[in-house]
Amino acid sequence: MRVFGIDCGTEFTGYGVVDFDQTARIPQLSYVDAGTIRVQKKHTTAQRLHQIHTELSARITLHDPDTVAIEDVFFSANAKSALKLGQVRGVALLAAAQCGRVVAEYAPLSVKSAVVGYGLAAKEQVQFMVMRLLSLAHVPDSPDAADALAIAICHLHTAQTLAHTAGAPR
Repeated sequence: MRVFGIDCGTEFTGYGVVDFDQTARIPQLSYVDAGTIRVQKKHTTAQRLHQIHTELSARITLHDPDTVAIEDVFFSANAKSALKLGQVRGVALLAAAQCGRVVAEYAPLSVKSAVVGYGLAAKEQVQFMVMRLLSLAHVPDSPDAADALAIAICHLHTAQTLAHTAGAPR
């Protein structure tokens, strides 16, 4: 199973692709790709959203994931920031839908719990655990890419748990 994770942001949108091979003797996660889409502040909102949509669509098509996992909305005290983030999330959801992918959404606390074991973990803890879980030689280039990988890992862990639960006798 291949998952494309997206960490939406108004300036930096991270993406990460993770495979899970459950046919291996020891099922394991493996890193495929990760990066950050950086938009320029001097561009209009429409231009920035177009850039994010175009780049996400191209990468989803390139990596051909089974599922796209996106971090769910978190509540912000700043309504303007929340609105801008919602626009980026909408563009990410649209890119996934246009590519014909199933979308799963996870709350930030769920992502951190799945990867670190603690819902209020610091960004550095998430980066470290992503590095360990994917057997990377170094921490991903940006916190946004690490968060996107964490979102993909969260989905894989959740899907694996649901599969085991569905097959368990009652």
